[in-house]
Amino acid sequence: MDDVLESLRTVCMALPAAQERLSHGEPTWFAGGKKTFVMFADHHHDDRLGFWCAAPAGVQEELVAAEPERFFRPPYVGHRGWLGVYLDVDVDWGEVREIVEEAYRSVASKRLVAELDSRDA
Repeated sequence: MDDVLESLRTVCMALPAAQERLSHGEPTWFAGGKKTFVMFADHHHDDRLGFWCAAPAGVQEELVAAEPERFFRPPYVGHRGWLGVYLDVDVDWGEVREIVEEAYRSVASKRLVAELDSRDA
């Protein structure tokens, strides 16, 4: 579990002005210290290891329908379109990086998104 958390932390903290702090007892990452984009879920509401993240409209439904063994609708925030990603399966960290970046883009300020885009250019 520590390796999974460290891998997720590395992905999240690579984004501009990302900050980590505990929220509801779990490591959580904030864009610019303000808006949550990823929350670790260590068996918090079920017996699974994963994370919850912001997602663009329609992504949650698409991924959960296509691969319910890897993606889920998280409690409390699922009705707002957030995506749950299981980490107790064979994890594609490249895909996780893309999902986390999209989560960040969904909540970050225009300035932070522009900073991210300038890194990618």
